[in-house]
Parts: sequence; C-alpha cells; structure tokens
Amino acid sequence: MTSTVPAPVTRTADGSALQAVLLDMDGTLVDTEGFWWEIEAEIFQELGHRLEDAWRDVVVGGPMSRSAGFLIEATGAAIGIAELSVLLNERFEARIADRVPLMPGAERLLTELARHNVPTALVSASHRRVIDQVLLTLGRDRFTMTVAGDEVARTKPHPDPYLFAARSLGAHPSRCAVIEDTRTGVAAAEAAGCRVVAIPSVGVIEPAPGRTVVRSLEDVDLTFLRSLIAPMN
Repeated sequence: MTSTVPAPVTRTADGSALQAVLLDMDGTLVDTEGFWWEIEAEIFQELGHRLEDAWRDVVVGGPMSRSAGFLIEATGAAIGIAELSVLLNERFEARIADRVPLMPGAERLLTELARHNVPTALVSASHRRVIDQVLLTLGRDRFTMTVAGDEVARTKPHPDPYLFAARSLGAHPSRCAVIEDTRTGVAAAEAAGCRVVAIPSVGVIEPAPGRTVVRSLEDVDLTFLRSLIAPMN
C-alpha cells in the first residue's frame, strides 16, 4: 500500500467539510470492465464452457476470488480459483500493456483534484500487480495512496478498503466522497459510511439517501463533490 500523510480537515469558503475523495478504478476511472468480462469469457470458452450474459452483473466489481469462484461453480469448469486468478491477471495485464483507456472526464477530474491538493485515494478490488500497471497511465503521483484488493483481509463489498483509505488519510468516512460504478463498490462505500457518487457501468444503480447517481465523470467536479458533504458549523 502507498504510504500516506494524514490529511487535515479542509473547510472551503462555502463551508464544505470534504476531507478526501476515494475513487474506484475499473469502470470508474479506466474503461476496463468490458476487458475483464471478455477475458473471462475467452478463458472459459477454452475450458469448454460458455458464460451467460446474466452472470456479468454478478461478477462485476467484486474481488477476484468471488468472481472466479462463482464462474467455476456456475459452469462446473475443471479449474481452481488460484489457477484461474493467475490466468485472469496475466491476460488482463497483456490486454492493457500498451495503454489503458480512460473514462470520459477522468483526466480532467484527477487534474482538478491534484491542483487543489485534495487528498485522493484509489481504492480497487483488483490486485496490486494490476493496479501498478494501470497507474502507469493514470499517474501514481495523482493519488495520495492506493489500496488493492489483495492488501486487505476483506475487500468489496465489505467496507474495509474504504475504512482503511479514510483512516490512512486522516479523514472521517462521512467526510469522504466515493466514486463507484458497481453495486458491489457502492455497497462497500456505503457500509463504510461514505457519501457515494455512482456512475453505473454494468447494471442499474438507483439513487438513495447518501447516494447520488450521475451519467459519467463529466458530470463530476470538485464543486459538485464539496456540495455533497454537509457543511460544518
């Protein structure tokens, strides 16, 4: 995990108490959710099995162990979770070897957050080896810290990754804005007590108390994120 320096409580001219912005990776900052599904379908086809489209909504956004385990059980494929996980990571890394496509608005938002010195964490269920490769495109220096799925005892949909990120940044979860694209990620952030901005990539995510749903990162800027956190008296 990236070393961190606790972030001070920030109060802007409008009274916002936003302390940190925590961002998911796949499907939120980089356009890679489709890559994972294509690779999963490719591997299982080689094993003699066809994946059903309905399963995509089940495996998206979750930890590798859960996704791999579900697909193995659903298909009856003769492969173990550990072996499948290695295959998935290797093929994903090969797929993004040249450059990772960014989601619309990602470059602008990350630049704005960095310009205003907003403590920012990348919080992903992907393994560290994958995150490090994606950071070659995103820019490691744009994040105060990063958290990988294989670095916490329980990853999404459990709140642990977001609780760890908030604590490491010296922020209270309720003063953190989280940006996520899947129901699994949203569940993790909300369980941690964070304010969530959902940008659905696969499946439908409905608005709810403490949750705002937008079309894309192009609808998100620092002013918008600050407006989500209740002013401090």
